[in-house]
Amino acid sequence: MGIGRPVRSTPARRRQGGCNMDFRILGALEAWVDGERTNFPGSRHQRVLASLLLTPNSAVPVARLVAAIWDENPPATAVKQVQNCISTLRDKLGADRGVIVTDGRGYRIVIGDEELDASRFQCLVRTAHQLASDGDAAAAVATIRRALRLWRGPALDGLGAHALSGLIAQLDEQRIRAVERCADWHLELGEYEKVIDQLTDLIALHPLRERPHAQLMTALDRVGRQADALTVFHDLRARLVDELGVDPGSELHELHAKILAKIPDSAAPPAIPVSAPGLDAGISSVRSDRAIPHLRTAITRQWTAEAELRSLNRPEPISLTWSSTGRPVSAPAARVFGAVSGDSQQFTFSGSLGDVVTRFRELPARQLVVLGAPGAGKSVLAILLTLGLLNDPRPGEPIPVLSSLASWNPHRQHLHQWLAASLLEAHPGLANEDRYGRDAATQLVLDGAVLPILDGLDEIPPALHAAAIDALDHATAHGRPLVVTCRAEEYENAVKQTGAVLSRAAVIEIDPVEPEAAIAFLTSRTAGGDRRWEAVEEHLRCRPDSALAQALSTPLMVDLAKTAYTSPDTAPADLCDPVRFGEPDTIEDHLLDTYIPTAYAPRPLSPALDPSARSRTYTAAQAERWFTFLAKALHRQRTQDLAWWHLYHAVPRYTAGLYLSILPGLLFLITGWTAAGPGMGLIYGGSFTVAGFIAHRFGRHADPLHVEVHFHHSADRFLLRFATGVMVGVTFGLGWVLPIRFVILLGVVFGTALGVNVWLDVPVNAERVSTPATVLRNDRAATWAHTLSFMVSLGLFCGIAFAFTPGNGFGETLSGRFDPIPALAAGVSTAVLGYFLLKAGGIAYGAAGFVVGGQVFPVAYGSHAVAFGILFGLAAGLTVCVARAWGTYTLTRIWLALRGQLPFHLMYFLEDAHRRGVLRQTGAIYQFRHARLQERLATRNDGKAGVSSVR
Repeated sequence: MGIGRPVRSTPARRRQGGCNMDFRILGALEAWVDGERTNFPGSRHQRVLASLLLTPNSAVPVARLVAAIWDENPPATAVKQVQNCISTLRDKLGADRGVIVTDGRGYRIVIGDEELDASRFQCLVRTAHQLASDGDAAAAVATIRRALRLWRGPALDGLGAHALSGLIAQLDEQRIRAVERCADWHLELGEYEKVIDQLTDLIALHPLRERPHAQLMTALDRVGRQADALTVFHDLRARLVDELGVDPGSELHELHAKILAKIPDSAAPPAIPVSAPGLDAGISSVRSDRAIPHLRTAITRQWTAEAELRSLNRPEPISLTWSSTGRPVSAPAARVFGAVSGDSQQFTFSGSLGDVVTRFRELPARQLVVLGAPGAGKSVLAILLTLGLLNDPRPGEPIPVLSSLASWNPHRQHLHQWLAASLLEAHPGLANEDRYGRDAATQLVLDGAVLPILDGLDEIPPALHAAAIDALDHATAHGRPLVVTCRAEEYENAVKQTGAVLSRAAVIEIDPVEPEAAIAFLTSRTAGGDRRWEAVEEHLRCRPDSALAQALSTPLMVDLAKTAYTSPDTAPADLCDPVRFGEPDTIEDHLLDTYIPTAYAPRPLSPALDPSARSRTYTAAQAERWFTFLAKALHRQRTQDLAWWHLYHAVPRYTAGLYLSILPGLLFLITGWTAAGPGMGLIYGGSFTVAGFIAHRFGRHADPLHVEVHFHHSADRFLLRFATGVMVGVTFGLGWVLPIRFVILLGVVFGTALGVNVWLDVPVNAERVSTPATVLRNDRAATWAHTLSFMVSLGLFCGIAFAFTPGNGFGETLSGRFDPIPALAAGVSTAVLGYFLLKAGGIAYGAAGFVVGGQVFPVAYGSHAVAFGILFGLAAGLTVCVARAWGTYTLTRIWLALRGQLPFHLMYFLEDAHRRGVLRQTGAIYQFRHARLQERLATRNDGKAGVSSVR
């Protein structure tokens, strides 16, 4: 055993019965490893004892004890031999003390924290974290070193029980993380020499782990050994490339660059890359632990609400079973399950929706791949697994985080990097550094605090499927838990391409719905005396191979049938008509076509709804037309994610470029006309219209900002922004040779305009989950703040410059009509603004600013100058507005609404669709509740689009 060579107990603490062993029972197991074999008669007893002690005070089934003793092919007397082992252990540990008790169909060891070295270690680590969070890093180091002294090598070294490998790996991982945290605190204290040898030893044992490499590089750099620090980086890079074909993380590259350029200051805190877990300043990893209860609460609320909207518990989901897939897509059973009974190739892992949580926890590595046909219930299983793990958490168990895989590109992002970004997008409060520390989302992912449940591997482009499976395997190679869902055919094809599989994951496939299960679900809420489903019941029982039985073999189609024929006026018996519905595809298409009309059938609205929502009603024909447009747009984009900030992708780029540039262009035209007549108006309007078209046509629009307005702890940042704005305003004023009073005024205005933006900060609490509506509101606030700041500052500057710039130019050309000096200044400033708005707009807006800024026209005073300043400010503000996510979305939805392709109030419509169950919500995005529904709407001809009905 690796935790603690036993410290011999005093006589008062020795066991009865002549057993000379310490009451710290894991220490006794270590004694056996060291050669004191007299304590136990054989290796079977050590494996049984280890199984009990690895989950203290919890029942261990007899089947798991059998698996721990015999990795393969247990004898017929296995259960009896386990009972004999338990009896022997009870005698050795003191039968009168009741240390091992029978619990149901298993056994439980009753033991206190002080009697178990593993528990003592975990308790000391928690104490160290608390000390660090209180600011006492020195005491934290002393405490965690006490914990580490309990270790004498790898956990349970030499035991050789494959079935226990997952739990043993968790113990070793806890030790490694403790060593890394100890190094963090040493670095915070400036004790660089103390960690170099320790980290060198850790790297030798774990040569591919990036975090200790980063810490060692930092320590070596701080003691002046930059060459050695760079060698550590190059050695790691060579190993990663040779063994995994990947490069170190970007943050590790940044640390390497800083050391290479000798940028870090010895007085500064350790410059540790944030990609490594817990490697930012001192106690930030401890702060990120504070996010765990908030995150658990938020995810529980999120998926509980989604389960209610999907009516998963009304009365209950359709009865589903699953079992190990027969497809050649999984690793050998002995590698996945540790030890199995009989022929490992014929071993079957099976269960139902009701016991999926229990069965998942039985997996040694807790890695699972869920396969199924379209509509088989993969997403429902993922939701119920998530809620089951959340509602019955086990100590130390990571938080399940259910995410859609559609946006992951394994060639561009490591899984952990993508998962952290997804976590931050859904829970933007994690960006609050004051509350959770720096890069809390990344910290949680890399520390193993989250269990990724990744829905829809088939949703990423098919060309990436094989690479995704390989990347998933690399990311979980150290035993991290994982759940992935995918369509069965797509997963099998991906595995066939490269032969890559998830080496420790159980691969299960959801079984087709049995006729009796379909009948039970279809009739679960029928009123007494309702006999409408009798024909369908008889048909399914008597003709299990019929077209109807095949169509109703997936939960999706059973659910659609129940939804379509809920009304007492409908006749489910029509589905048995062999003439009208002679093929399964015909029945499926019919049920898909009836879903939207049924969802939008007239019905009373709840008084709990917002009055504005209750006042908006949509017909089935409208809903079907709009959903068809959205489905076709998503189909062209090859995604299932309906994000409001990507709505402009539904419009041809040249069209979007026109309507996004024409309105600011018209305002600039009026501005130029006001300044010096129609000719100047054409120059102003034409320049900025062309620049806007190029920027919107070729640029990538900004994603929404997850911000809220609050003022806490913003004074320092406000003053910094204010000072920056003052410098910009003064530079503009002096550059245009304005009177000093106006230079001061511009400095104050520019400073205030930039400073107020600091009040747009990240959300305060991670308990709040992003929704499409909240993200829209937050980005709208940010858009208005940016728009107003640019409008006021640039409008005031241009008005003053127009009125008070000296009449004589700096270097006028073109017969005195163009001045290249202010043209160059304006070109540079607008280029910076254009790059800030849309990276592709830097050159385009810079050229427009150069042309406009160099125009020479007579100085004007009074109302003329005021009008010019106001118009220029409005034009500049509108340019900023339409480049932000909310501005682009607003103009796009108006354009599409005018064409009849979407409603004017799109967000209300989408929220209503979510309430009706047509859409599902995953964080800030919507998806069609059924991918098959999206496919049906996207691929059918426009001429066939219309409202289907049932009778």
